[in-house]
Amino acid sequence: MKYIFVTGGVVSSLGKGLAASSLGTLLEHRGLKVIMQKFDPYLNIDPGTMNPYEHGEVYVLDDGAETDLDLGHYERFTHTNLSKLNNLTSGQVYSTVLEKERAGKYQGSTVQVIPHVTNEIKARVHEVAEKMGGDVIITEIGGTVGDIEGLPFLEAIRQFGHEVGHGNVLYIHTTLVPYIKAAGELKTKPTQQSIAKLREIGIGPHIILCRTEMPLDADVRHKISLFCNVPIEAVIEVRDVKHSIYEVPLKLHEERLDDMVCKFLELPTPQPDLTSWRKFVQRVIHPTHHARIGVVGKYIELQDAYKSIYEALTHAGAANDCKVDIVRIDAESIEKAGPDLYLNGLQGILIPGGFGDRGTEGKIAAARYARENCIPFFGVCLGMQIAVIEYARNVCGLTGASSLEFDKGTPHPVISLMEEQKKVINLGGTMRLGTWVTDLLAGSKAYDLYQSATITERHRHRYEFNSDYKETLESNGLVISGTSPNGELAEIVEIPTHPFFVACQFHPEFLSKPNHPHPIFHGFVKAAMNHHGTPPPTC
Repeated sequence: MKYIFVTGGVVSSLGKGLAASSLGTLLEHRGLKVIMQKFDPYLNIDPGTMNPYEHGEVYVLDDGAETDLDLGHYERFTHTNLSKLNNLTSGQVYSTVLEKERAGKYQGSTVQVIPHVTNEIKARVHEVAEKMGGDVIITEIGGTVGDIEGLPFLEAIRQFGHEVGHGNVLYIHTTLVPYIKAAGELKTKPTQQSIAKLREIGIGPHIILCRTEMPLDADVRHKISLFCNVPIEAVIEVRDVKHSIYEVPLKLHEERLDDMVCKFLELPTPQPDLTSWRKFVQRVIHPTHHARIGVVGKYIELQDAYKSIYEALTHAGAANDCKVDIVRIDAESIEKAGPDLYLNGLQGILIPGGFGDRGTEGKIAAARYARENCIPFFGVCLGMQIAVIEYARNVCGLTGASSLEFDKGTPHPVISLMEEQKKVINLGGTMRLGTWVTDLLAGSKAYDLYQSATITERHRHRYEFNSDYKETLESNGLVISGTSPNGELAEIVEIPTHPFFVACQFHPEFLSKPNHPHPIFHGFVKAAMNHHGTPPPTC
């Protein structure tokens, strides 16, 4: 087993996760089995209770773990199937250490950051190696060098490198090389200071990834090499890509990153065959068709809040030889000015997941607009609940129909709290989470998309379709085309007379990959691409 640790300095949001994922892609294409993991220094047990404004999207794994959004990059860019083992936070570490102290497992020793906390961090690396196997583990350390909460993690990986020995561990540091427009030049001092801080801790990086807007010339590379004590070929340019994040592995390969990693870690591998990846990137960059799809949400100004949704649309677009132009629409804006101003001219409307009542009436108006104007519609999690509420109100005549999440006094709670959720007190990790089985109705749109009678999908919700209203909604034309195996939970609803109106309770975006787009996203983008504004007579 070989170990790669990816750290970052100067500022956050430099793309450590993307860089780690891209390296994972390259090593996989060389025939290696790659395992990815993320260490986050914050004190939360996991991101499950964090506001999207603080943290962006919560990414859910098969086993129900609520994790950092970088694990979405890991799963999209590689074939690794991750679990709760692959995301460790300070909260988890300190909680485990304190539990062991209370149980007397330290035999009366004074409990300290070193060795008890650092041992717990190292133990997670060993546990992943033991349980998941593979050739290489790539571990990203969240935050930036110098953050006080990140020091135990950096000390732990320093110790780890000493223990496994030279040739088995590689440190990669991602840093900023800013371009100062007034001076007309790139500045290396932030990188020098970042590396100096890392070396104070006892870690000398083997490779430096330089995030930059401009090309690194020979002089800049030489200066970084000299002052940061790395070979000049280990100074890697990571310039902003023009079109798609999926270009990054190709750019890093051009910089010979994977060659250096394999050479240092003594991994004899052939050159990677990136043909299929290049074809995917070309379909993303040079599509034949276009489709304007509106995403109606309440965190719409945040790029990371619906990260997996946007990536799944990109995957589906490439599979359809179509550029998806995403139009971000604030649901509250629709409430204020009406749907026509924001939704007119769109070829598809998607309502993603979310919580709380803010913007819900705008989303309901968007669902109605899509249904009445025959615009392809896709609802995800809360988006399905919104579609059900809209249908109940405006087709079934159930005035005031709503969700108990939004309106405790609604006369028609078509969306209600799941039975097992009624006694839940703690918010973190207590929703219906992870992979669950869904049975599909033969002859339905869902069955046609999946080409299967049974599917498994990842969930994250507390509220569900109220089965007391099943007969009313179905008698008015809404088809429940996916259910739990016992038939009690509605997982997918659709309108068969509509060109494409499908909504699901689960999160299909978490299972979409570049060359394997999710079936519903694929069908939705195809329908949007073929929508030209003329309603069919059956709609």
